[in-house]
Amino acid sequence: MNNINRRINPFHIVTREDLINNTRAILARAGYSVSSPLNMRSVCFDIVGRKKDSLLIVKVLSNVDAFSRENADEMKILAEALGARPILIGERSSSGSLEPGIVYSRFNISIISNDTLADHLLDEIPPFIFAAPGGLYVKLDSDLLRHLRETRGLSLGTLAETAGVSRRTIQMYETGMSAMIDAAIRLEEFLNIPIIQPMDPFGYKNEDKSKEYEVSGDKRTDVQIFNLLLDLGCSVTPTIRSPFEALTRSEKMVILTGLGSEDDRLVHKASIVSDISRISGQHSVIIVEHKRNLDNIQSTAIVTKEEIKKMDDQSELKELVLERSGHDDRD
Repeated sequence: MNNINRRINPFHIVTREDLINNTRAILARAGYSVSSPLNMRSVCFDIVGRKKDSLLIVKVLSNVDAFSRENADEMKILAEALGARPILIGERSSSGSLEPGIVYSRFNISIISNDTLADHLLDEIPPFIFAAPGGLYVKLDSDLLRHLRETRGLSLGTLAETAGVSRRTIQMYETGMSAMIDAAIRLEEFLNIPIIQPMDPFGYKNEDKSKEYEVSGDKRTDVQIFNLLLDLGCSVTPTIRSPFEALTRSEKMVILTGLGSEDDRLVHKASIVSDISRISGQHSVIIVEHKRNLDNIQSTAIVTKEEIKKMDDQSELKELVLERSGHDDRD
């Protein structure tokens, strides 16, 4: 096991910053392009990582009990808008340390330890166990289980007695129900063929959260600039726990949209947004009241509110963002 986190001095108190850096190191060694750590407790994620078509939005917490539903919802909004998968990396919960090889979950977002992340990405050892109310479970290859029972002439009763469950439970296993670890192991040993399936720790079932919070058409917000974007025909999803203020959709393009003034804070925000847009493969813009001679900060376009007021439709916004961000060759 590549236990990168165990290389930390054992006498050193492991901080959340240590955990974030450890997660970044694992992702980088696995070939992911990784954003700089945000290290901001008020945001819903700490890292964005991409490897080919796999984009991860990662939150890192020492105690996963601190993960709130509000943070989970915003992670889902970002993940669904950007085509990413949200995941929480943790060290412990109120029940104790997170065990290697086990996938936990909270608000339908997978939770794993850095040990499990390293095993999965660096040693190609996937987790097989997931925690759920009532204990620890595994996924069974239901089609293979049914095939083995039928071709070997085994009865439901025989498998039920072997596993220590009811015949009805065996039938449910054959239709996709998960199994308790002990029962699954007894079945696998009896059949002498692996029927326990590996887990995908990055698995996420789309909940369409982005549509729930998206503003479009004739709807209006309390933010004037957002309303100007809506007038152009864009849709806007305001964000609260992100380093930018909204996701703007314009002609099949997602724009990470920040609001700010031209000062040192603006430069810092634009640098963060540029880093995230680079990794996620999206575009970014910061809308300001007044602009001097600054068209962009890194890859983030700087656009004034007055410029947006003069636009007729969203195509003009798209063209200006592409031009100023230096990516006018993208579709």
